[in-house]
Amino acid sequence: MPDPVVLGFDTSAAHCAAALLRGGAVLAHRHEDMGKGQAERLFPLFGDLLAEADLTWGDLDVIGVGVGPGNFTGIRIAVAAARGLALSLGIPAVGVTAPEAAALDLPRPCRVVLPLRAGQVVWQDFGTGAGDRPQQAAAGSLPPGPAPAAPAVPPAIAIARIALARRAAPGPRPAPLYLRPADAAPARDAAPLILP
Repeated sequence: MPDPVVLGFDTSAAHCAAALLRGGAVLAHRHEDMGKGQAERLFPLFGDLLAEADLTWGDLDVIGVGVGPGNFTGIRIAVAAARGLALSLGIPAVGVTAPEAAALDLPRPCRVVLPLRAGQVVWQDFGTGAGDRPQQAAAGSLPPGPAPAAPAVPPAIAIARIALARRAAPGPRPAPLYLRPADAAPARDAAPLILP
């Protein structure tokens, strides 16, 4: 039986990143910096990767997607794409947090710190035994812990590798991971009257 093929991708930050792996081998990988436009670029990027690897959609065995925390719109774009692809292809989709991806292959214990907007960071400790989970804080105000480590693996490749490892028990459908409420608020004005 051939090694499974996984598509991993992430749009939770100011980038559009995707990778195709067969087993542990990277077949194709792209990381494009962009502040907006991920929704328009994501599927053409997938098409480019599939063409480069001489594969089709039907060759995919699992989808890995970055679920955040990060940019609200970017997270929703990626999660919706992953869930739609998984449903249409009949394959599992696995959600991977940004800190999990950043911590892949780092020696334990470790701390990953990822930048957010407005001087904020998301951070998480791994291997400290304290039931750690992603948290948000102002840059420079983190509690004592392991020294922050730089990611060892590009995000899309890390997401794909983690998804591949979890494909037998993918868990619930991917869902966005938000650590704070949205910046946008519902309109305060009454909705317009819709006539019959």
